Parts: sequence; C-alpha cells; structure tokens
Amino acid sequence: MYRQAAYDEPVLNEIKDFGDNEYFPETETDIPEKLRRKSLNIPRIPENRVVRHFLRLSQMNYGVDTGFYPLGSCTMKYNPKYSEEIASWEKASDIHPYQDERTVQGALRIMYELQSYLAKIGGMDAVSLQPAAGAHGEFTGLRIISAYHEFHGNGRDEVIVPDSAHGTNPASAAMNGFKVIEIESKDGMVDLEALEAALSDRTAAFMLTNPNTLGIFEENVVKIAKMVHESGALLYYDGANLNAIMGKTNPGKMGFDVMHFNLHKTFSTPHGGGGPGAGPVGVKEHLKDFLPVPLVDYDGENYFLNYDIPHSIGKIRAYYGNFGVFLKAWLYIKRLGAGGLKEASEGAVLNSNYLRAILEKHLDMPYKQLRKHEFVLSGDKLKERGLRTLDLSKRILDYGFHAPTIYFPHLVHESIMIEPTESEGREELDAFARAFVQILGEEDEKLKNAPYNTAIRRTDDVMAAKKPILSWKDIG
Repeated sequence: MYRQAAYDEPVLNEIKDFGDNEYFPETETDIPEKLRRKSLNIPRIPENRVVRHFLRLSQMNYGVDTGFYPLGSCTMKYNPKYSEEIASWEKASDIHPYQDERTVQGALRIMYELQSYLAKIGGMDAVSLQPAAGAHGEFTGLRIISAYHEFHGNGRDEVIVPDSAHGTNPASAAMNGFKVIEIESKDGMVDLEALEAALSDRTAAFMLTNPNTLGIFEENVVKIAKMVHESGALLYYDGANLNAIMGKTNPGKMGFDVMHFNLHKTFSTPHGGGGPGAGPVGVKEHLKDFLPVPLVDYDGENYFLNYDIPHSIGKIRAYYGNFGVFLKAWLYIKRLGAGGLKEASEGAVLNSNYLRAILEKHLDMPYKQLRKHEFVLSGDKLKERGLRTLDLSKRILDYGFHAPTIYFPHLVHESIMIEPTESEGREELDAFARAFVQILGEEDEKLKNAPYNTAIRRTDDVMAAKKPILSWKDIG
C-alpha cells in the first residue's frame, strides 16, 4: 500500500491488502459450538504497517505537547515530563490500596503533605483528596454543606449561583437536591442588590468563582461573604480559576467556607480525555467534621487513614482518590515552592493581559476591567459580515492552533474566551495573535468553509448530536 496522504488514514478493519480479514483458523477447544466465533474481522497486516497506522493517528491529535492550547476556563497548561516519569516508577504505579498501611508509608506521606499544601494555598483548615474531578469536588462540597445545615436543623434548601457560573455549579447543586436560584451580573460582576434579594432563610450557599469566568476579580468579595454569612448561609469557592491568584491571595482570606481544587488544572497534572483527574475539597474549621472518610493523618510516627470523623458524609469514591494525580501535583508544588506558584499566577495574568491588549483592538471586549488569567471577547462584529464566532474558531485550526472556548460565558454574545496560561512564551502568543488578526482580514467565504487542512472538514453539528458515531462499528 502506498503511503496515505496527510489525514487520510483508514480504520484498521478497512485495510484488506494483506489477506482475508475473515480468516479464522480451526483450533481445538472445549468451547461449545454455539458459542464459538466463526469469523474475526481483524486484518492480517505486518507490524511496520500497524506501527505507522497508530503513529499517523497520533499525529492527527492536538495537545499541549504539540501546541498552544488557548482554552479559556480550562487551564490547559503544559504538563512537566519529570512528574510523568516519576509517576511511572514501580514504587508509585505498582502499589495497591489493599496493602497494609505500614507498607505504603511513602505514599501516605505524599498524600498527607499534599492535603497540608492545598490547605495552605487555599486558606482552608482541612482538605480531602478523594473527589475524582472538579465537578465531583463540587458535588462533595455541596454534600458537606447539605450535611452541615441538616445537622443544625435549619432546613435550608436553596443554592444561589451567578449567571456567569460554570455549568457544573447549578448541576452539582441540583444533584444534591437543592433548588437553584440564578442571579444576573452587573458590569461583569455579582450584582449585590440581586444577591441581597435572593438571600433568605432558605439559602444554603452561594457559589462563586473568583476571578469569575470573564477573568474579572470580584472586588466586592469580602462584602459578599459578609452578606452570605449574615443570612446564615455558606460561601462556596469554585476553584477552576485558582491559577490566577495563587500566592497573591486565597479563598480563605476572602471569606469562603468550602472550595474545590482542580489538580488537573492548577497544579499541572494531565487534563482531559475523560480522566483520571482530581478535585480535592477544602473546608474551614466549622465544616471539618463533615469531610468524607478517610483523611490521611499522622500520629508523630506513622501515617494512617483516619476514619474517626464525627459527622462525615461517608465515602464519596472507591478507595482514596487517584494517587498518580496526587503525586504529580505534589511534585509540581514541591518543585516550584511558594515563590514559584506565585510566579506561575503572575505569568498567567501577564500573558492574558498581553494577548488581550492586542486582540481587543480588533474585536469588542465587553467590560473594561483589568483581566486576570483569561479574557472574553465578543464576535458581534463578525455578525455584520454574516459570520459567527464559530467560523473564526474553525479557521484558526488551519493555522495550527487549537480553537479557544466559544459561546461561554453566556452573558457575552458570540463570546470568545481565551486563556494563555503561564506556560507560553511571547513568541507563541505573538504567533497566535498574528493568526487571529490575519483571519479577521480574510474573505468571508474562506471563514465560512473552514477548516481546510484538518482530519475532517466542518461537521454537521446537528447530525453529530442526533446520530453520533461512537465506534468503528457504527461506520456505514
């Protein structure tokens, strides 16, 4: 077979060059006749062809190892290879949660120290590592809030979220049985009057991201905390944007009672692809007794799993969490130290505002406050040309960049959300900005029909949702 053109790689079951794909040798077996496979649709092809096939497929993928990932609100920072290597060592990868605690003291020490580091970074008093993702951390945090109010017998059953919230916020609240109350923003931040009107003796918590999904720091956060607490409710911190404030401030200082951390965002462990991730939950002292069991503890001689938590919500996941992710986050924190984490946040904010200063000259940016680690532009100017934000994002793929987040947050029309992270240098940011500006100067039809040099052309989004192809068996 001749070498395939770029992005023209067939699936293996379509390859018939090297023999009958239906070939199935006769073998002696005790398997009953009615259960025996009569054919096997696996091509008989040489090893070098198989290797080339999978290598070409890998070259069709895009990731942080191959280029800039400007996904707003997702913090797609580069994953250091030293942490990947160490996490693959046998002493880390071959341990098992059923082992005696005395034989895994090193792993327990790492978990104990990570709990302590995260508590200090977040300004919390205690941390559970168990949740397997950010949304799972949200669910756990709200489960703790529910248990707290139930313990005090106050019957609070409402959670307030701003219209700028991540979609997981109302989802996590609803899954915990809360009624979700959404309030509108004002000038890109929480509307204090709307919040005051929504607060009542039914309010269990107010959920807030700070900086919010526009990249704007909620300057009234201390006042917000006072209002929430005076109403008898708790304040929840969505940790998705912690990458913007590490070492500068923390949720504890702002008045938050409970928060989750995204280790697969802020602390540079792999992100995406379905996992594994980690979304540890941190709480202040008054919520400590409601954390899930077990916590990793230390008695001065040994590290152990502590199940003696008076009002614990119980276990929220099998075993103790995703240890490989913990290890990578622990390594990242240990290597950078307090000063390095602060510098990472400074770099993220600097990169964001550098890119913002260039791009806001070409597209509108609602709300003029200084941004933190991400910013949101509006593609309304494109509508005047009969174009959409979607067209711009598809076209930028042809320039070798991943598309930014689009159509979120919803309070910006035709939104384009960009987050450079601290991982990128000025050369990469300039290249992205040049591509962005050049695309805006191209002919309308060029954008409408993009992309041109990706694995597939533009998909039919409606049919993709109605009739998804989930495996090779669905092809044809």
